[in-house]
Amino acid sequence: MWSYEKKLQYPVKIARPNPKLASIIISQYGGPDGELAASLRYLSQRFAMPYPELKALLTDIGTEELAHLEMIGSIVYQLTRNLNEKDIKEAGFDAYFVDHTTGIYPSSAAGVPFTAAYLQSKGDVLTDLHEDLAAEQKARTTYDNILRFCDDPDVKDPIKFLRQREIVHYQRFGEGLRIAQEKLNSKNFYAFNPSFDK
Repeated sequence: MWSYEKKLQYPVKIARPNPKLASIIISQYGGPDGELAASLRYLSQRFAMPYPELKALLTDIGTEELAHLEMIGSIVYQLTRNLNEKDIKEAGFDAYFVDHTTGIYPSSAAGVPFTAAYLQSKGDVLTDLHEDLAAEQKARTTYDNILRFCDDPDVKDPIKFLRQREIVHYQRFGEGLRIAQEKLNSKNFYAFNPSFDK
């Protein structure tokens, strides 16, 4: 189904390790509004999407989110490579290190492991598209929050790129919602469905 080009969507070249920063950026890997949840949400929702152009939209964005997951993993890895015991302790990275060393593990910044409970897939066109719009805004906000704590230009640059992609995805899902509303008619558009008036 996919053609995979073996390079990151946007370059990640971080010169200085910073485990403290890694411990908050990991949230975009496996946190509630992170890239893993986004990719699985959209790639799951597409099966029940009745409109081919919207199924294609979910596939496109879902696979791009996998590319973003790869970027976040690269950022976290580069921020935690070659650490010594003193760096780990001083950065408060010791709790993560004890469980995962410097392996990339899907969790939130609070240390909560990834869960499928982060996903929503209802099989209802309007519900799923509204969920997707909200998800992109929550991811953008998380990137905004990460940027508040980041002063390394090597890290800020790819994070800003990822933040911008959330905005683009939000816009594309907005276009998708308009397409869906045009295709729905009074028999299946919930706001006008007479079966709910009984």
